[in-house]
Amino acid sequence: MPKQARTLNELELQKLLQFVSKKKNARRNRTIILLTHLAGMRIGEVAAVRYCDVVAADGTVRNEIALSAAQTKGDRGRTVLLNERMRTELAAYAALYRPKDIKMPLFYTQRSAGFSANSLTQVINAIYKHAGFYGCSSHSGRRGFLTNLAEKGVSARVMMALAGHQNMATTQRYIDLRPGVLRNAVELI
Repeated sequence: MPKQARTLNELELQKLLQFVSKKKNARRNRTIILLTHLAGMRIGEVAAVRYCDVVAADGTVRNEIALSAAQTKGDRGRTVLLNERMRTELAAYAALYRPKDIKMPLFYTQRSAGFSANSLTQVINAIYKHAGFYGCSSHSGRRGFLTNLAEKGVSARVMMALAGHQNMATTQRYIDLRPGVLRNAVELI
């Protein structure tokens, strides 16, 4: 079985975001990374999301993103719920970027075209590597999202729904057991 992507704790995530803030396309890359960490989106879903999926006609950021079957894995659409922190990040990004056609991808490349899932994976993997977070990949945010929920006591059934998984065993494989979690568990006794 291949090794799973490393997850980041909140302090490491802040260090990653600090690194990104000093690089080209800082706001775009920050928003992409946070969609994986705060909303649990797959990198392919992030690549496929359109401006109109996120920003309503009145210019406000939606509370959720309705992904069609074509935008997600498994030929099933799903709804991604956005917390206040993620909506604030998306609003800051949307204030800088308004495409001519609102059906255009939310995230653009240097050629103003949307990313493919593969090209966005390469961009995010390079960011982790250059920031010194070895073992991380474009899947780290999604795994971290579910790990953080588990650490906060969210039920596996709720996590399964938020991840868009069909099988609870799939969701459970995403959860990373960090050393502090084990220590906190035995302290509950």
